[in-house]
Amino acid sequence: MNCPRIPLILLLFSSVHGFQYTNLANYVDSHQEEYVEALREWVAVESDSSNILKRSELHRMMELTAKKLQQMGGSVNLIDIGNQELPDGQIIMLPNVVTAQFGNDSDKRTVCIYGHTDVQPAKLEDGWATDPFNLTEINGNLYGRGASDNKAPVLAWIHAVEAYKSLNMELPVNVKFIFEGMEETGSNGLDAMIQSHRDTFFSDVDYIIISDCGWLSRKPALTYGTRGNCYFFAEVEGPKQDLHSGVYGGTVIEPMTDIIGLLDTLISPSGKILIPGIREAVAPLSDEEWKMYQDIQFDLDSYMSKIGVSQLMYNNKVDLLAHRWRYPTVSIHGIEGAFSDPGTKTVIPAKVIAKFSIRQVPNMEPVMVKKQVTEYLHSMFAKRRSPNKLKVTMVIGAKPWIADIRDLLYEAGKAAVKRVFNTDPDLIREGGTIPIAKTFQDVTGKSIIMLPIGGFDDGLHSQNEKISRYNYIEGTKLFIAYLYEVSQIKKSSV
Repeated sequence: MNCPRIPLILLLFSSVHGFQYTNLANYVDSHQEEYVEALREWVAVESDSSNILKRSELHRMMELTAKKLQQMGGSVNLIDIGNQELPDGQIIMLPNVVTAQFGNDSDKRTVCIYGHTDVQPAKLEDGWATDPFNLTEINGNLYGRGASDNKAPVLAWIHAVEAYKSLNMELPVNVKFIFEGMEETGSNGLDAMIQSHRDTFFSDVDYIIISDCGWLSRKPALTYGTRGNCYFFAEVEGPKQDLHSGVYGGTVIEPMTDIIGLLDTLISPSGKILIPGIREAVAPLSDEEWKMYQDIQFDLDSYMSKIGVSQLMYNNKVDLLAHRWRYPTVSIHGIEGAFSDPGTKTVIPAKVIAKFSIRQVPNMEPVMVKKQVTEYLHSMFAKRRSPNKLKVTMVIGAKPWIADIRDLLYEAGKAAVKRVFNTDPDLIREGGTIPIAKTFQDVTGKSIIMLPIGGFDDGLHSQNEKISRYNYIEGTKLFIAYLYEVSQIKKSSV
């Protein structure tokens, strides 16, 4: 969508008849204990979408979400998105997608806010300091699985709308919500749902907002890009069964040796991707991007300390951020069939499966990446003259996403951050993948912004995930302010 640009100064000072930010902010402050309790209730639901034994918890989570929206007077629907077939052929129901609408004024902008309420697996014995499903506050941090990813941001958006309504203030824009319960395992069924509702639920939507991301530092940020993810299995099969290494070692060509040899051809020790065609597809770093990266708040020493390493692949901020955000990477995730249990196993595995991924960037198409990787690995395998069999499969082909930072959505974001935090935001990209952003972009044609409130040290997907009380409460105020700032984009400007 091509939008005419308006100066940021007009957005910053366009205000302020009718926008009683102070009253709204005070309301949030006075209800923060209630907000923490709401998060506690949600974190207690073990909505792990990767565990089919927890599927009833997922259904309960979506029902809780719908109930909360209904209690606020929204027009709420629980949408059946079908079933999921498991590897053993079992069919189970996918959790419903929850949609809601607040306001239907054709003279106002309509924003659609996306979020998810499923979580990654978590167990106390994994190394958590507290029960992952019992929200625990320590030194201003709220610890619990899903606290930052993505339950607190979802609740913060709900609280933002509820604040306007509780103070009998008219919402400055029409608000639609779409919340799902399968994001952590690939958003099963959601793409089809978005496609089928393109001309109904999404027909009057002007902008889409995603808050499933985080800041880079202690400074607030707006996110304008994510990398994609091409995830591969490389399977090498040899003998008809596992073999005793003492009896057969030295007489057979072992699948494990083949797979390790192949993995070693993917990337150099300096991080250079060795697959032909991958690096050539990447657009060069522009002078404008270089300048943006220079101005971003990011400390390499703190980054190293946080992750517990003594050396990084690159020793300056611009190179590191560029390779984290806008260049592709190869990561090796593990080898199945390698008998990783503790102990001294002396077995030659008959079949091994290596798992690796390529985070791709704009200009790299998953279909082409699949072709390049498959052909390259088969060519490398042929050079080994092994009698074993190689099979390469791409199991995920999620596309990258990038937005135009000159879009009025980002001008509104800058104004909202300035109002709440009294600073300008960093404009950042994410190294990870949020596939739904590209789906929204391709199917609806709407402009998208990622507006994070999570902290840089929240530990998403890791032990001791948390969100700070500060980010949760001030993030709610940010969402309140953002709804107002978006309303200042005139309907005629589309």
